[in-house]
Amino acid sequence: MEALFIYIIKSSGLMLLFYCAYFFLLRKETFFNSNRWFLLSGLIVSAILPFLTYTKEVWIEAAPDININFQNNIQNIPQEESADFNWTYLILGLYSIGFLIFLIKLAIDFYSLNTVIKGKKIQQQADFKFIDTNENIAPFSYFEYIVYNSSLYTPSELENIIEHEKVHSDQNHTIDVLVSRAFSIIFWFNPIIWFYKKAIMQNLEFIADNEAAKKLQDKKAYQYTLLKITTHENCVAITNHFYQSLIKKRIVMLNKNQSKKRNSWKYYVIIPALAAFVLLFQVEVVAKERHQTVKAVSNEIESVDIYKIQKNTTDLELKRIKEKLKSLHNVEFEASRIKRNSENQLTSLKVEVSYQNQKSQSIQTGGKVAIKDFGIVVVTGKNGAIRAGIKTDDEKSAVSQKVALNEKPNNSEVKNTITNTETNVNTNSITSTKTDSDTNANISTTVVINKDNKTKVITTGGTTVAVSNGTKTNAKASSLLVIVDGEEMPSGFDYNSIKPTDIASVNVLTGVNATDQYGDKASNGVIEIVTKK
Repeated sequence: MEALFIYIIKSSGLMLLFYCAYFFLLRKETFFNSNRWFLLSGLIVSAILPFLTYTKEVWIEAAPDININFQNNIQNIPQEESADFNWTYLILGLYSIGFLIFLIKLAIDFYSLNTVIKGKKIQQQADFKFIDTNENIAPFSYFEYIVYNSSLYTPSELENIIEHEKVHSDQNHTIDVLVSRAFSIIFWFNPIIWFYKKAIMQNLEFIADNEAAKKLQDKKAYQYTLLKITTHENCVAITNHFYQSLIKKRIVMLNKNQSKKRNSWKYYVIIPALAAFVLLFQVEVVAKERHQTVKAVSNEIESVDIYKIQKNTTDLELKRIKEKLKSLHNVEFEASRIKRNSENQLTSLKVEVSYQNQKSQSIQTGGKVAIKDFGIVVVTGKNGAIRAGIKTDDEKSAVSQKVALNEKPNNSEVKNTITNTETNVNTNSITSTKTDSDTNANISTTVVINKDNKTKVITTGGTTVAVSNGTKTNAKASSLLVIVDGEEMPSGFDYNSIKPTDIASVNVLTGVNATDQYGDKASNGVIEIVTKK
C-alpha cells in the first residue's frame, strides 16, 4: 500500500512539473501543435517514470562475522499489537468511492453519445461521417463523426463550424480528450489533473481555430460564429464540441502574432527538471557487503549479544533495540530510510552502529523485495573491551558457523582464516579480513580445535575433514599437501599424529591460492600447520 501512495505522489509531482512549465512558459505561445504533444507527453511521463529506477551498487565494509550460532542466540523482543486506527483502509475506501463515481459518469457520457449517433442518417464524405441532427446541441466531432444541427446556422456559419470540426477529426483530437479524461478519473483527488485537462482541451481548440481560420476567407465571420455558438450550452462531454469556455481567449489567440522560433527553448526547460527528479527519487542504492571474518580466541570473550532484525520487525522493535543497545552496552544505533511493502515487510532500511571509534553500516533497498535478516552483534571481552558490528544471516557467509553460544568460551580455541585476502590487524586479538564473495578463489575455511575431546574439524569449500582420536572421517584429506612449520611433509603424512594441544594455528589454502604458492602438487589443497615452539 505504501508503494501505491509513493507512486501517486511521484506521478502527481510530475504532472505539476509539466503543468507549471506549460502555464508559465508556453500557454501564451502560438506553438499549438507542439504544446499538444508537450501536454500529452507530460501525462505519459508522469504515469511511466515513477516505475523506472536506476540501480546503483555501493560496496561497504561489513562488520566482522562473529563465529557464533546466529540462529539460536537471538534476543527476542516481544512485539506489541498496535491499536492505532488503520488510516490506509479509510483513504483507500474514499479513493475507491470517488473513482467509482467518475467511472459511472464516464459510462453515462458514452451512453449519451451513443444515443445521439445511433440510428441517425450518416453522410459519408472522404474520411468524415456527417450527421445532421434535430437535437439542440452544440456541434461536435468524435473520431470521424461530425454532428451538427444545420437548422440553427446560416450556410456561412455552418461552413465555419464544419471546417473547425474537420480539424478535430483529422488530427484525432478525440484521443487527447479520452486520455485526459482517463487521467482525471484515476487522479480525481488531485486538483492539478483538472487544470491539466482544461489546458489540453483549450489547446485543442486553439489548434482547430488556427487551422480552420487559415482555410476561411473571412476571419471576422469565423469569430462571430464563435460568439454565436456560446448560446448553446448542451454538449456531449467526451467529444470535441465547438463550444468551449474562454471564448475571449480563443479570439485573442486567433489574432495574436506567431511566436518566434527562438522561443522554442522553453520546451527544453523540462529536461533538467526531469533529470533532477530521477537523481533525487529514482536512484536505488543497493549496498553490498564485503564480508569480514573474525580470528578470535573464545576464552577472551565474556559475552556475545545479538539483536536480530527481520523483514517483519516493527518500528517499535527498532526503537527498543536502540534503547537496549544504549542502556546495556552504550552502543549507538540509528535506523533510517525505512520503507515497507503492502505486506508491511521492510523493503528498505539503513542501519548505523557505532561505539567509540568503531562504525558499521548496512544499507538494504530493493523496490518491493523484503530485506534479508541480519543482527546487531555486541561482543564483550573479559577485559571489558566491546566490539559492536552488523552480522548478516546468510547461508553463503564466508565463515561457517561452528561454535554454539551455549558452550563455555574457554572450552575451545577458534581460528578462522580466509585466503587471498587483504588483512587489517586490530587490537584485542581480532583480525578483520576483507573478502569478496563473488571471487571463486576466496573459499571459506574453518578450523575448530577442541582441547577437551581432542577433535579437529576442518571445513574448506565443499570438503569437510573431521578427525576424532586419530580417526579420519573423510578420505579426501589424504591428498592434501601438508606443511608443518614451513617444511613439506611426505605424501601420506598423517597430520593427526600432531596433538591438538601442540598446534598454534592452522591455515588451509585451496584453488589458485595453493597452486600459486606450492605448484601443481597442491592442486588438491594445502594445510599449513604451525606448532607451538
